[in-house]
Amino acid sequence: MAAWGANALQEGVRRREVFAWAMYDFANSGYTTVVLTAVFNAYFVGVVAADPSSGTLIWTLCLALSSVLVMLTMPLVGAYADLRAAKKRLLAFTTVACVAATASLALTGPGTLAWAVVAVVLSNAFYAYGESLIAAFLPELARPEAMGRVSGWGWSFGYLGGMLSLGASLACVLWAQARGVPATEFVPVTMLITAGVYAGASLVTFAMLRERAQPQPGAEAAGHAAAWRRLVGTWRHARRYRDFVWLLTCTGCYQAGIAVVIALAAVYAEQVLGFRQHETMALVFLVNIASAVGAFAFGHFQDRAGHKLALALTLAGWITMTLMAAAATSAPLFWAAAVVAGLCMGSSQSAGRAMVGLLAPPQHAAEFYGLWTFAVRLAAIVGPVTYGLIAWGTGGHHRLAILATGAFFVVGLVLLLPVNVARGRAAAAA
Repeated sequence: MAAWGANALQEGVRRREVFAWAMYDFANSGYTTVVLTAVFNAYFVGVVAADPSSGTLIWTLCLALSSVLVMLTMPLVGAYADLRAAKKRLLAFTTVACVAATASLALTGPGTLAWAVVAVVLSNAFYAYGESLIAAFLPELARPEAMGRVSGWGWSFGYLGGMLSLGASLACVLWAQARGVPATEFVPVTMLITAGVYAGASLVTFAMLRERAQPQPGAEAAGHAAAWRRLVGTWRHARRYRDFVWLLTCTGCYQAGIAVVIALAAVYAEQVLGFRQHETMALVFLVNIASAVGAFAFGHFQDRAGHKLALALTLAGWITMTLMAAAATSAPLFWAAAVVAGLCMGSSQSAGRAMVGLLAPPQHAAEFYGLWTFAVRLAAIVGPVTYGLIAWGTGGHHRLAILATGAFFVVGLVLLLPVNVARGRAAAAA
């Protein structure tokens, strides 16, 4: 807490508010860690779908469908949140919905494919809404010169929440496996654990985080159509924000690769290297530790060295990771690749969120974060579905699929080159 210097925060912002903001990252990280990365994805493929080849494709299509829903609606939701100063109210609604959908995953098992598909699509969509809305608070809390640090604090604290959910779930799995309890009985419990941590930790956010934005004049009388007009106006003047547009394009590429790691790392470990479920969970636990370290340390580095350079270094790290994972024929090299992935995960996620905060006009923060979410969700479709199609088309050749993932990071690095942060900040201020 001492590291959260007051000179990093906007005037009037108290440290406890930053803590409350970071607690939402703490709350929702368990969803990606347990549901998307470590436990439910492999359970969905191997138990619910019962066929690894088609199950992998169905899983990626579920994530794609949820991302399409978010892409079609989140920019408009962001514009509405700016007009009505409704970020906190909308965040409360999406949080309740995501927690409920996550808890409903406890009802899945063999023969419940349709139910599982609906629950995954809804939970992932509402998770994405919440992620975008909480990010839009960042410019209200952090000074521009400290955006990387504060974003890093949130991400690193978030990974601690992921470790809490995963650690409790791992304890449950080990206890159950030692007694011969089948996955159909202990995996549902881990879904309830994840939903419970999400609900409980988010209460701190809603108790202490303030909505500083003010409703725009005439927003109430203009009705919902005003959000559409605002969004159309932003697209019409996109050339004015060309550095933000380049950043979105870059984000869409490198986030496709990250989406593969989040959604399919456990599947890769179990299908290629023969990891058992508790080994996969331990692997993801290690990734979370590395991610927390990467997000916290890299946030400070980002503010000093520059946002563009920081993001470029993380993308180079991602390229290295994919080469290591594709080359791994035994557990040690894959564990090393997982550490690299963790360091890059925390730093790249934090760096991207901070750069959006710098390039977003103050009165359009939620809207621009909505557009950022559009790019991230598009990436969440392209990345995993590409992986799933390659694995399906090659009869389960996961090594080729993970190697192809590296291309997303290479293209993202190339698309980062035209971004001029100083010019983009000037455009946002104007």
